[in-house]
Amino acid sequence: MSHDGPLSREAAMAALDHAAELMESADFVDAARLYQRVVGFDDPGVTGAALLGLGEAWYRLNDDAQALRTWEEVTRLPESPATYPAWRNVAAARVRDGDLRGALAAYREADRRAPAADKAEIASRLGWLSKELGDKGAAGRYFSRARGDTGISLSLVIIAVTSVVSLIVLFGGPAGRDLGRLLELDKPAIAQGELWRLWTVTLVHASILHLGFNMYALWIAGPFVERLYGRWRFLAFYLIFAAAGSLMSFAFGPAPLGVGASGAIFGLFGLLFANQVIHRPVLDRQSRALLGQMGGLIAINLVFGFVVAGIDNTAHLGGLLAGVWLGALFAPTHVPTMRSLWTRPGPTQGTMEPVVGGGGMQLIQVVALVILAIALVLLWMQGVSIWG
Repeated sequence: MSHDGPLSREAAMAALDHAAELMESADFVDAARLYQRVVGFDDPGVTGAALLGLGEAWYRLNDDAQALRTWEEVTRLPESPATYPAWRNVAAARVRDGDLRGALAAYREADRRAPAADKAEIASRLGWLSKELGDKGAAGRYFSRARGDTGISLSLVIIAVTSVVSLIVLFGGPAGRDLGRLLELDKPAIAQGELWRLWTVTLVHASILHLGFNMYALWIAGPFVERLYGRWRFLAFYLIFAAAGSLMSFAFGPAPLGVGASGAIFGLFGLLFANQVIHRPVLDRQSRALLGQMGGLIAINLVFGFVVAGIDNTAHLGGLLAGVWLGALFAPTHVPTMRSLWTRPGPTQGTMEPVVGGGGMQLIQVVALVILAIALVLLWMQGVSIWG
């Protein structure tokens, strides 16, 4: 390749490819030289790609200011495939500089150009920035967009359904008691194949106090998990945690019957605790304070379960362990995390926030969780359960 004079299109494209290879091998200085050689090519798309890569090279070389200026140059060129990732890089760089208003403006520009697959993530980031800047109305609208709908919270739906069913069981006379017997965690019945009880147990409670305490806990934790993951993933988590708590009680619980949503709720607590410790989602001050108290809330409730008679702490532990496991495994999808805001970009990524990978490992670990659940059933069938 000639080092002087204008480049042909073939030479320019070859230079971009070679520069990307140099970035992959961490040869950022030589990659930057190649990208600079292409800058100024008469096709704005080629120049934009070169500037985008050059900004990444500067960033890898710890020259944040020069990286930001280079990405901003891309945004002043005519529209090209490099424009959208450049706006995202500009937005993330401004977040790190503490320029939240500048970041908000840049994410709005990115949102105008974003493919459908990225819309929810960008809406979540816009929601977080709006919240931090005190615009709660805009934040709510952006978070609704991030969830993919503006419908009612599934947490509130579960609270309403659980409350109605529990009240019918408690005050519905003989018919209510029959309904309770059909839905409760009847362990001999589960052993005979009535597996629906692993989930319907969450709809039945032993008293108004029991119901009130659990629904208040769900009212705190449920919408929080919906905000982090979206409503449908929240529902999937809730059902998994309910089953995990029921299976742990089924295998090791001290009584043949059980009621309540505590196992599922402890799963949500465990999920939030793992998020705080591992993923560190970027939230407003009130949410950060609540998340920071999650460990203490878990400890207090576990101690309470051990010292008060009649509470099945095995269900609590089953839900909690499943929650911590899945919380560690799955990073929030609807809010930025410290990792996504601060991790440096990959050499060919084109955006500051790397896509969370590891899908194969996640599948393996979810399968491991299912195997563990099956093992609990087999243990019970072999007589490990202490309730007989």
